[in-house]
This record gives sequence, C-alpha cells and structure tokens, in this order.
Amino acid sequence: MDIINEDKRSHTFRDSVEDAKAADRVPDTPQSRSPAYRLAFVDEDFMMREELRPVRLQLELLKPQMILDERGIESTVVMFGGARIPAPERKETAKTPMLGELTKYYEEARRFAHEVTNRSLQHYGRQFVVCTGGGPGVMEAGNRGANEAGGQSIGLNILLPHEQAPNAYVTPDLSFNFHYFALRKMHFLMRARAVTVFPGGFGTLDEMFEALTLIQTRRMKRIPIILFGIDFWKQVVNWDLLVEAGTINAEDLHLLSFVETAGEALAIIDAWDYGCE
Repeated sequence: MDIINEDKRSHTFRDSVEDAKAADRVPDTPQSRSPAYRLAFVDEDFMMREELRPVRLQLELLKPQMILDERGIESTVVMFGGARIPAPERKETAKTPMLGELTKYYEEARRFAHEVTNRSLQHYGRQFVVCTGGGPGVMEAGNRGANEAGGQSIGLNILLPHEQAPNAYVTPDLSFNFHYFALRKMHFLMRARAVTVFPGGFGTLDEMFEALTLIQTRRMKRIPIILFGIDFWKQVVNWDLLVEAGTINAEDLHLLSFVETAGEALAIIDAWDYGCE
C-alpha cells in the first residue's frame, strides 16, 4: 500500500525528476559541461528559444489547469477592476478626486467577494471561487473579501514592465504568474460562471470587451456580465450610440447588467438559469 501511495505512475520507466537530479552528479568533463549535453526539459537556455514558444504556451495553459483541477475547483466568479483604486481607508492616496470617490467600489468588491465565498464554502470551496488578476486595487478587494470569509481565492497575475507582486490576500498556492496575456485571459473565462467588472482602465476595458465579444459571437456560453458603477460605465462607453450607429444590435445590450451594490449583483447571479445555457 505504501508503494502505491508513494509512486502513482502508471509505468515502470525511470522518473524524470530522478534523472534531473542524477544529471547534476555526472563526472565533470568537457562533454558533460557542453550545453548540448543538458537534459532538454531542464535546459533553461533551450526552453527560452524562439522555436520553443509553442511549448511555453502549452505549459502556461497546463500548469494552472492542472493545479486548479487537483484542488477540485470547478467554477469561478471573476472580478475585473482598476488597480489604482485604493481602499476607503487610504482614500487620501488616490491620484485624483474622482479616483478617491471610486473607493466605494473597493468596498463593494470586498463585500461581494465575501458573500460569494460564503456561498462557495457551502459547496466545499469547489464552486463559485473568487478569481481576480491578483494585483492591487479592486483585485485586492476581491481576494481580501474571500480571505475574510475564510475561503480560498485565485490570483492570475502577469509580469509587467513595472514590478507588481501579488496582493497579500490571494491564496498562496492559487497565485499564478503569466507571461502570455492570451493564456491568462483563457484562464479567467474557462471556469467562469459570472464576470463582474468594476471601474478601471485599459486592462479592465480589454478584459470586459474580450468576454463580451466571446459571448456575442457565441464562442462561449452566455453568463452574467455585471458592471458595477452605473454612471461610470455609461459615461465611459456610449452604449446607445453603438446601437444607433448599427455597430452592435440592440439586443447585444442585454448581455450587460449595471449595478451599484453587491446585493444587486448577487441577485442577478441567483436568478440566472445556468441550466438553460
């Protein structure tokens, strides 16, 4: 029984981890020092080559997928929003007066994530797990609310030119780091049962329109897309003008819901008939 627990492989071949360790113990010779002699899968120079991009893309898809599967996470609630919106207690640090006023949505994001996580815990933390971009601002609020509810939450961070560490509230072993934006976006939506969008900038707009486009073109099933901040979003995007111009159909606006509070957003999710999609 102990042997089965220690080694779950379905074959009898020598283990790759075992060989990777053994490769460090080979005699030091001109041949063994050559880059050509390195095992391919531990050769960083080789893995970074231009020709290996397809392999790196596959790895960035597989690693989070496998970890989330192992943790039994079946569905998520995604929270997009601005990294620059501070918590209400740090309102004075906001760069502009308007940004300071948006701190109320930090608190709504925190409250929403707290309640979503309470519900998730009723499903043993497998369903409706909070998922954010892992950074500061609204993302921090989402992970913070989940943490305060005693549940887990996901952070999908990405390497940026300016250093950005994951916020302190992401569940450590569900904190992921990406090089490819495209793979990060896939992981945001692969398990999503709802997408919430709080006030934000280019990144938030990009993520919101990506989800809308996939649903509009029926590349993914329809799920609730809930925008927090009615005045903000109706000033940032002239939705009616898009319909008037004919660049979208009037029914496309039904893909969106606008709310102000966590309670309103939760009511939309509760009323959604997931079985019909």
